[in-house]
Amino acid sequence: MTTDIDDEDERQQMIGELNRLREEHRDLDAAIAAIESVGPADQLQVQRLKKRKLILKDRITFLEDKLTPDIIA
Repeated sequence: MTTDIDDEDERQQMIGELNRLREEHRDLDAAIAAIESVGPADQLQVQRLKKRKLILKDRITFLEDKLTPDIIA
């Protein structure tokens, strides 16, 4: 399997980070849902959590792209 990553240690670190980011992303989903279900939500807090989710999603996508081998057709 050929990837952009040559060092197996680096690859394992990226996989670990990816798993941690995915978990944090899920936790933010739960936090946002909990805040919104309580009643009138603190919109500023919800906006901050959603912004953090977007940042995490960008990093997750970056890591997934680095870990996925390029397929030359």
